[in-house]
Amino acid sequence: MKIHEFQAKQLLGRFGLIVPQGRECKTVEEAVAAYEALSTDVCVVKAQIHAGGRGKAGGVKLVKSAEEARAAASQILGATLVTHQTGPEGQLVRRLWVEEGSQIDREYYLGIVIDREQGLPVMMASSEGGTEIEEVAAKTPEKILKAAYSPETGLSDADAQRLAEGIGIPAALVADAKTYLQGLAKVFCALDCSLAEINPLVSTKDGKVLALDAKMNFDDNALFRHEDVVALRDLDEEDAKEIEASKYDLSYISLDGQIGCMVNGAGLAMSTMDVIQLYGGEPANFLDVGGGATTEKVAAAFRIILSDPKVKAVLVNIFGGIMKCDVIAEGVIAAVKEVSLDVPLVVRLEGTNVERGKALLAGSGLPIISADDLDDAAQKVCATLNA
Repeated sequence: MKIHEFQAKQLLGRFGLIVPQGRECKTVEEAVAAYEALSTDVCVVKAQIHAGGRGKAGGVKLVKSAEEARAAASQILGATLVTHQTGPEGQLVRRLWVEEGSQIDREYYLGIVIDREQGLPVMMASSEGGTEIEEVAAKTPEKILKAAYSPETGLSDADAQRLAEGIGIPAALVADAKTYLQGLAKVFCALDCSLAEINPLVSTKDGKVLALDAKMNFDDNALFRHEDVVALRDLDEEDAKEIEASKYDLSYISLDGQIGCMVNGAGLAMSTMDVIQLYGGEPANFLDVGGGATTEKVAAAFRIILSDPKVKAVLVNIFGGIMKCDVIAEGVIAAVKEVSLDVPLVVRLEGTNVERGKALLAGSGLPIISADDLDDAAQKVCATLNA
């Protein structure tokens, strides 16, 4: 789950970390009022969407008067920003964050992710703030310093000192920077984040260390512990199909291809997508129905796949263990009868109750293409696109 920049900053502030003051705005008039209330010579009007690259797309503007705030808000609100993270379709701006200006001296990068090999969160810090960390990693990887830490003990004083000094924090602000680094490390674990990023972290001319931008993603499996975080979810920023899938506990991610996929098990789903590509197709989604899906859940998964106008064919690939093949077959039949299926459907079943599942499909009277194995299924579904 993702949240907006201003929400991430509010969470940082809740943990005692310094962030610029600002106000969320949904109208132009609210943006003008926010500028006047902040009482600073310079403010920043920032589009709030779940994507980076907003500045380059025209979604961040400095303003020095109420009139400029009005003009900036009028330009950004309701606009569709296209960035490297939104895709070509872009994202509609429905919210703004109007923030007091900061006397920036230097910019830094700070981020935390999970290192799967170590099984620990790892803090990354760099002197190259304001730049995409992927670009820094590609061109100057030596400028990224790292420190793994235990969730129980947090980021050590020694590591915080090493990172702060290593990225060039002024000596007079190293102590404040250490507090910030250790505070972010605490936030990451306390809120079950999968990503916490401050880019840029800045030191100011008046001697402060603060977050000029902030991004947080959360582990969906831990959200039951954080009702306050769940309350920050903005459904306008999410794919409607992914929202619908979440209602049925389906793991669904929309992709750009033409072949809809319904599979049980994340590993099998990944393999299915790989084999589709091997035979010249492109998957339209990742969809794992899980190991204990009901007929209702399978039918819902099928409806979600077919709601995507890009889908020109569907591949169902099920290995029956806990999930029985006859249950999948019943769900597919129910869904096909419910929606007007106007694309080819290829089904490969294997495992528990496979013969009963195949018999149900064969006796349904529906135009279902049966496949013997994954290679056969992938070849058949890709062939339908060229038929």
